Amino acid sequence: MRYLWAFIGSGAAMAVLDAIWLTQVGPRLYRPAIGELLADKPDMRAAVAFYLIYVCGIVFIAVSPALRDGSLLRATTMGAALGFVAYATYDLTNQATLKVWPLHVTLIDVAWGTVLTAAAAAAGHWLAARFG
Repeated sequence: MRYLWAFIGSGAAMAVLDAIWLTQVGPRLYRPAIGELLADKPDMRAAVAFYLIYVCGIVFIAVSPALRDGSLLRATTMGAALGFVAYATYDLTNQATLKVWPLHVTLIDVAWGTVLTAAAAAAGHWLAARFG
């Protein structure tokens, strides 16, 4: 039951924070810089699959070890590390292989992924420690 709470907490934090980012910051950051690469409408099946897989990764890699230690700080720092690696992998691969992928998009997106994943891991840990 503890890991279900961790998944719910991490997933809810990811959903809320990324929805705000993608609706408020995304149009001003991504559309001008890489607009020709963006779909008119996102593929929601792929988006849901990503979030399910990524939240499982957050729980497995960041939250679970931190729950064993009883450390919210460990969940947060492990989440930040995971977010940095995951988002850097995506952004730097795009920067290396696509004709249009500006450096500022990479830097901002990696920073966002680091903060987002840290917050999601912290939320998952907090909920699991409190209710699990």
